[in-house]
Amino acid sequence: MGNKLFIGGIAWKTTEDALKEAFAAAGTVESATIITDRMSGRSKGFGFVEMSTEEEAQAAIEMWNNKELDGRSIVVNEARPPREDQ
Repeated sequence: MGNKLFIGGIAWKTTEDALKEAFAAAGTVESATIITDRMSGRSKGFGFVEMSTEEEAQAAIEMWNNKELDGRSIVVNEARPPREDQ
């Protein structure tokens, strides 16, 4: 397992700082990124959090998967590497 997590179902009002703060409860957050639409700048509802260790990443999955953040139930799992065909 790696230490980069995919976060799905993020509320549009959630900021990268709020995401980082929430996941800090599981350990040290290296980065928190919310993916936005290029044209509108609006959140696409998903993002990535990178924890400092695999153990902290696993703890974050256990702590946040299917839990509520800013009124939305989020999905948290290990991020998969980008596909070669894209």
